[in-house]
Amino acid sequence: MPIERFAIIDSTLREGEQFSSAHFTTEQKVQIAKALDAFGVEYIELTSPVASPQSLEDLRTVAGLGLRAKVLTHVRCHMDDAGVAVQTGVAGIDILFGTSSFLREFSHGKSVDEIIGDAREVITFIRDHGKEVRFSSEDSFRSTEGDLLKVYQAVDGMGVDRVGVADTVGIATPRQCYALAVELRHHISCDIEFHGHNDAGCAIANSYSILEGGATHIDTSVLGIGERNGITPLGGFVARMYADDPVAIRKKYDLRRLRELDEMIAAMVSIEIPYNNFVTGKYAFHHKAGMHTKAIYLNPNSYEILDPADFGLTRTMNIAHRLTGYNAIGRRAEELGLEFGKDELRHITRKIKAMADAGPLSMDQLDALLREWVVA
Repeated sequence: MPIERFAIIDSTLREGEQFSSAHFTTEQKVQIAKALDAFGVEYIELTSPVASPQSLEDLRTVAGLGLRAKVLTHVRCHMDDAGVAVQTGVAGIDILFGTSSFLREFSHGKSVDEIIGDAREVITFIRDHGKEVRFSSEDSFRSTEGDLLKVYQAVDGMGVDRVGVADTVGIATPRQCYALAVELRHHISCDIEFHGHNDAGCAIANSYSILEGGATHIDTSVLGIGERNGITPLGGFVARMYADDPVAIRKKYDLRRLRELDEMIAAMVSIEIPYNNFVTGKYAFHHKAGMHTKAIYLNPNSYEILDPADFGLTRTMNIAHRLTGYNAIGRRAEELGLEFGKDELRHITRKIKAMADAGPLSMDQLDALLREWVVA
């Protein structure tokens, strides 16, 4: 998949604000926006300016920072919202309309033809003000394909820059995402954006699959924060794309800033970074089993698809336990300037394993044991 084919629309300052414990101050929003811009995301999406008076002021502030990233806002497909949004200085406006039978019955109550009619007025207004415009169907994967195609073809003909496919409730599968993108490519010419929720744990896989099918833009948030279980996490998505083409991703984004972003957002919303978080989790680059550590010492690619150094991180070789191997112990001995024959090293390793059956040893205990063995 050509790296040039996709762009990231980071929604930490929109979807992320919907996370249960999120309440970003103006200063924090500026800090987040600058950090995302330094990382290299192509777009930064903020909360609707009609959400609250402070949301309006914050949007104007971030839009006026002069960032390289394009600043967007996300509003209802409604002239009142669009009228406020075009006056904020943003580069583009994302509009949405519920298209599933659930939302048409229990939310706005409008037919597909009425949705298209409302969209025409709002899209024309936004385009006349020189802004990028994206039209997204909300709850896309519980909408009938015929309804989706009818709406998407109509707004494509109105000149939108992107149509948005939103897995609003996290029900989609990678196969469905790929198939929908392929089908859309037969009917529309504009770009395709994907907003995937993670309720069933498929957000990253769905984002990747829809790109394979022909989509061009992926919504993310730092640590995946958002409504309920959130959306595609920035770090996880970047890791997935890095696995395809590390060189291109290193050029496209400043990967060493990912840890700073994750730690900053975790602190702001009062959560811990999960132990198994993509790239920045505490144990993301820890190796323990004997077979693994032996191979890692010889060639890290044996058990790592991500090079921690590219992210400004280091790997940890956990060798002071009963699963260790003599190759790992031998490498540690070399680091300490100690030399053992192969038979002696195997004997030492057996002793370490026996001692560690009572519980893991510390590296200090292991080093002391190796040094004592030489003295003895």
